[in-house]
Amino acid sequence: MKVQMKIHIQANYSLLYFLTWEEERALEKLDEISKELRRRFFVWSETKGLRNYVTDKPEEEDLNDPEALLDFIENFSGKGIFALLDFHEFLNDRTVKRRLKEVGQKLRKSHKNIVLVSATMNLPIELSKEVVVLDLDLPSVKEIGESLDKITETLKTKDVSVELPPNIREKIVKAGQGLTLIEFKNAIAKSLVTNQGLSHQTIPGILDEKKQLIRKTGILEYFEPNDTLKNVGGLENLKDWLTTRASAFSNRATEFGIPNPKGLLLVGVQGCGKSLTAKAVSSHWKLPLLRLDVGKIFHGYIGSSEANVRQVIQLAEAISPCILWIDEIEKGMSGTSSSGSTDGGTTSRVVSSLTTWLQEKTKPVFVIATANRIEILPPELLRKGRFDEIFFVDLPEQEAREEIFRIHVEKKNRNPEKFDITKLAEISEGFSGAEIEQAVISGLFEAFKEDRILKTEDIAKSIEETVPLSQMMKEEIQYLRNWAVLRARKASDRITN
Repeated sequence: MKVQMKIHIQANYSLLYFLTWEEERALEKLDEISKELRRRFFVWSETKGLRNYVTDKPEEEDLNDPEALLDFIENFSGKGIFALLDFHEFLNDRTVKRRLKEVGQKLRKSHKNIVLVSATMNLPIELSKEVVVLDLDLPSVKEIGESLDKITETLKTKDVSVELPPNIREKIVKAGQGLTLIEFKNAIAKSLVTNQGLSHQTIPGILDEKKQLIRKTGILEYFEPNDTLKNVGGLENLKDWLTTRASAFSNRATEFGIPNPKGLLLVGVQGCGKSLTAKAVSSHWKLPLLRLDVGKIFHGYIGSSEANVRQVIQLAEAISPCILWIDEIEKGMSGTSSSGSTDGGTTSRVVSSLTTWLQEKTKPVFVIATANRIEILPPELLRKGRFDEIFFVDLPEQEAREEIFRIHVEKKNRNPEKFDITKLAEISEGFSGAEIEQAVISGLFEAFKEDRILKTEDIAKSIEETVPLSQMMKEEIQYLRNWAVLRARKASDRITN
């Protein structure tokens, strides 16, 4: 990112927007660039005014007002980079907005650049063509390692216990991927208080910090991998495909010439194991799982939705290798064709950003997207190259239903051999995996009410009282099956009636 910023400054891009949570780190990068380009570097905030970054002394008195600041920058005679902190707050003022545009246009012929540094994207549409937005990447493995080494050296001088053989150091650095340097240092500090030093016990604390970070985005959710592929009934073709690629992100696979798998699109009937498969893959591949709520990407401010997409991509790539699970992707991407007239093109831009990343991403982020309504998905998402494979997940047939009943009965600490599993599978034709699970749970309630053991008859009664989704949405399911014939690979080769 430093290279991109330097190129834009050298090319006399007068207005830049540096989007980052790491203000201190961003200023350090800009300071390095200013020294390389031999330009003076100034930092402005409403509370401190304009200060020389190196000396931290005021450059001019009474420059707390944004309009006075812009006048000063316009009339400044030398070469300089001006970093304005949290200036986005003033862009809702029409006078400041207009003044920034005018000054930016005039600076194109000078060697002066204005860089807005903020964690929040708030760019009025009037400035959208004037300002270049750049993201500060999260710290690399190298930067995290260097930070850890500095902390370690400092601790050794203070006689603090530090037990970091190479393998533990590597695990701590890997655990820190996706955190800012401040968050990483805070996690280390908490470990020092809790464990009285640095050791393998530091790793869980860093992972907890990472989970908090992901939760705070409000868009991503960190999932603990509890399910395995053994808990997924049926879907033999899909499970075989995933098992074959279980070691695809290893160094050995890279040396063998295997490219990183891009991802899967799972389409099909609701409640038939698409989401369960996404969770199980995380455990099977031993990779962290991030769930993306597509609906939460969209925000009221101009540019915020696009910024949310960039944040998701940046975080997923920083944590990689990982699995990014986009559940019910169609809910956030419908209406692309009418986006220009309904939301100013926001949906189209979001879809474009996401599909371009799916096509061109090089970091080991495996994307599993699930969809129930394929007809409202934008066509560009289904194009070859976005995903490695599109699988169709149908209702489970007899043998798969038997397997699903065994799984759920066993999960409830009952012995499947004491139930007539074949009978239950026969009378539950047309049931999804989720409906089978609910039948077992309803049977448990019936047995609990009468204070006795669970019987086959309890589950059978629940099945008979249930109207499955396959009856309520018969036409929609048939449409999905017809669509999948020539467009998707079957998750199971077994015949479903």
